Amino acid sequence: MASVATQDELGTRVEDALRQRFAERSSAAENYGEPFAALWRAAAAHAMGGKMIRPRLLLDAHRALSASGSEVDQTAAIEIAAEVELLHYAFLLHDDVIDGDLVRRRQPNLIGTLAASTGRAREDSELHWARSSAILMGDLLLATSVLGFARARVSTAARLRLLDLIEHTIVETVAGEHIDVGLGDGIIEPDLRTILEMSTYKTATYSFSLPLRAAAILAGASTELEDDLAAIGRHLGLAFQLQDDLLCVFGDHEVHGKDAFSDLREGKETAIIAYARMTTAWPHIRQHFGSTMLDEHEAVRIREHLRDCGAERFVQGLVADELAAASAVAVDIESAHIVSGDVIDSIRTLIARIEGRAS
Repeated sequence: MASVATQDELGTRVEDALRQRFAERSSAAENYGEPFAALWRAAAAHAMGGKMIRPRLLLDAHRALSASGSEVDQTAAIEIAAEVELLHYAFLLHDDVIDGDLVRRRQPNLIGTLAASTGRAREDSELHWARSSAILMGDLLLATSVLGFARARVSTAARLRLLDLIEHTIVETVAGEHIDVGLGDGIIEPDLRTILEMSTYKTATYSFSLPLRAAAILAGASTELEDDLAAIGRHLGLAFQLQDDLLCVFGDHEVHGKDAFSDLREGKETAIIAYARMTTAWPHIRQHFGSTMLDEHEAVRIREHLRDCGAERFVQGLVADELAAASAVAVDIESAHIVSGDVIDSIRTLIARIEGRAS
């Protein structure tokens, strides 16, 4: 099985599949004028070069689950992994529009690039055009991803399972985004349960459960094993998001690369803040929380209040609980399903990787 292709080679093939998709669509877009073709080329430049966490997770899980590891099986997994990455980029484009962001990974995002290309990046008409272009490209990539699932070279039964999976994934992710926007705008009450549900829907469903479930389907695993892997994905995805929230407030931004205190300036409703709201420290935090003028001195003071009131410790406990729950499901898989030791090893490696992350 391992002799067919190494994991690095499979990752390269996913990147090649993505490049081919963008090249084909950029070429076809020329029929509709140079501005539309340029939009595809710009999207391709921004979509490539990411960490490809989701495709790699899918391929790792598929390799562990697959009985044959044949070239046909690998090709199907690579194709679906590429569609998962396109789905991810579609969500990022819509996120950037919703959040009004012009930068991602410390570089201009697609919106920022398109707006700057006009030479008048701060004028309303150029920003409207750039944001509208991002919405439309997100819609196109969303449709492309779904069609890729539908065209997968798998059995009819597997194709139907894949289509059910991507429909469920899109609905839950959009539901999570809808809650997130409602929380940010003060429309939805920011209680802890709602925030945890939002994080599960928005992050865990498509970043962890989707790749794991897709791998199970492509490997011909039972629906019961798929459900168990979905549960592991939910636990790991929530732990991952909670860690992100912790890193943004308490982490070293030189290590994790995130904007120091950006969540505090934006007034982002996280589990950290939900806990703090229930403590006597909240009045001291509330007066500066969500201020775009928040300077480093006040941000450090908020961080100290959050640490002193127990919010950091509480969320660290939530992360530990989610990782323990994922480990418990892995134990259940080991005892209830006939799977290779590679499957369990792969799950435990993933849990350990998330447990020790600092960026």
